[in-house]
Amino acid sequence: MRESPEVLGFINGLLTAGFLVGALFFLRFWRETRDSLFRAFAAAFLLLGLAQPLPLLTGIPSESQAPIYLIRLAAFLLIIWAILRKNMGAGRR
Repeated sequence: MRESPEVLGFINGLLTAGFLVGALFFLRFWRETRDSLFRAFAAAFLLLGLAQPLPLLTGIPSESQAPIYLIRLAAFLLIIWAILRKNMGAGRR
């Protein structure tokens, strides 16, 4: 089954908006607590929100072939780093 470009664009827009709203929530939590875990999550969600529409906007047919995929990898590595840092006891900066 092949989706139309309009449907893919709509879904990408929804995902982008969701990631950016998530980034704003984590930024608000960071402002209230000054916990670096929330700041890292906000940055990671911002990266995910910025990377989501790039394959569609640049016309890349498959995400797995795109160097844009490295932006998502960076976001997930940032999340993993923040969690490990928090669990090691250095999370309040």
